[in-house]
Amino acid sequence: MRIAIMGSGGLGGYFGGLLAHAGHHVTFLARGEHLQAIREHGLRVESVHGDFTIQPAQATDNPSEVGPVDWVLFATKTYHIDQAAEEMRPLVGPQTAILPLQNGVDASERLIALFGPEPVLGGTCRVVSLVAAPGVIQQRSPFRHIALGELNGAITPRVQAIAAALQEAGAEVEISDSINKVRWTKFLFIASISGVGAATRVTSERITGCAETRHLLEEAMREIEALAAASGMPLDKDVVPETMAFCDNLPPGTTASMQRDIWEGRPSELESQNGYVARRGAELHVAVPVHTFLYGILLPQERKAQGLP
Repeated sequence: MRIAIMGSGGLGGYFGGLLAHAGHHVTFLARGEHLQAIREHGLRVESVHGDFTIQPAQATDNPSEVGPVDWVLFATKTYHIDQAAEEMRPLVGPQTAILPLQNGVDASERLIALFGPEPVLGGTCRVVSLVAAPGVIQQRSPFRHIALGELNGAITPRVQAIAAALQEAGAEVEISDSINKVRWTKFLFIASISGVGAATRVTSERITGCAETRHLLEEAMREIEALAAASGMPLDKDVVPETMAFCDNLPPGTTASMQRDIWEGRPSELESQNGYVARRGAELHVAVPVHTFLYGILLPQERKAQGLP
């Protein structure tokens, strides 16, 4: 399959690396030193599942050099969605599928606004991976899970083909006939652990191992559970205890990407995670005091990172 990775950071670089290693024709869209390193030395993946290098690796910063592909793995940060979507138009032909894997809960809808509903799928992923150095991806979690599906719930040949490619490459894959529910379930986890982790400045086992902070994390999840229900997407009754159990089993030292970005003074996905919960809660008159507090205390750092007053 011809595949383009739009956003070749920790997430896109890792899953794109798996696909290229499995023999697919993969082009990595990247920039700056990361792009230069991939071009000169290939893409190096250091993983708990085994290391490998894609060399030579097809990499560019110009989607026009690539042309239409079978599918795009869309893995940019949420604050780059609109700009990156405009830039990737040359990748999208009549038969192209777009699989977004962002941490927020509205990426598919934002892409539909630009491309229409036909090419856009829904997707989520669970993986701990990051750019350790230009051209080097480190993947640190035992899990490397992707869920995907048509937004209308249909099980289509294109979803099955994409899932098969990912599974054969080594990913854990789930085809869902309720991908919107899956997206909200992932959002309940990632927005809560990211916000609490960024505010406390500790890793996952210290969050869950402190009774007071553990309670804060659980309350943050309860708020998103209520918000999902108010948005017409009720989640499983045991979603919070199941997600807390997942947090308990994260490898020691685990941090979320938003958390790392805030710690290191970079722009983050705060607006699409805790900020989204705070705004959506106000719109729907759902009380979300934990996320409103997290958003408020993290926002000055976010504005500083973006060069705003």
